[in-house]
Amino acid sequence: MTRPSETLWQVLRGTSDANVAFSDLMAQFHHLGFSMRTKGSHHIFTKEGIPEILNLQSKGSAAKPYQVRQVRGVILKYRLAGDL
Repeated sequence: MTRPSETLWQVLRGTSDANVAFSDLMAQFHHLGFSMRTKGSHHIFTKEGIPEILNLQSKGSAAKPYQVRQVRGVILKYRLAGDL
């Protein structure tokens, strides 16, 4: 598992969406203050003040590329990356 800041950079760069580890992406969400609930294989993330609900599933040990793009969009839209 990588550090949250490394995962955040990997997601924001957008050069390797298919290579983001699902466990690292989940850890990043927890680090950003999201709450998670699980229903089967669906990991559903919410955060107060953010209307989007992110529903993530793994593809083996990796996150699905289109979901990494969704995550990047939410991080950028709501400026969750801080002063990176």
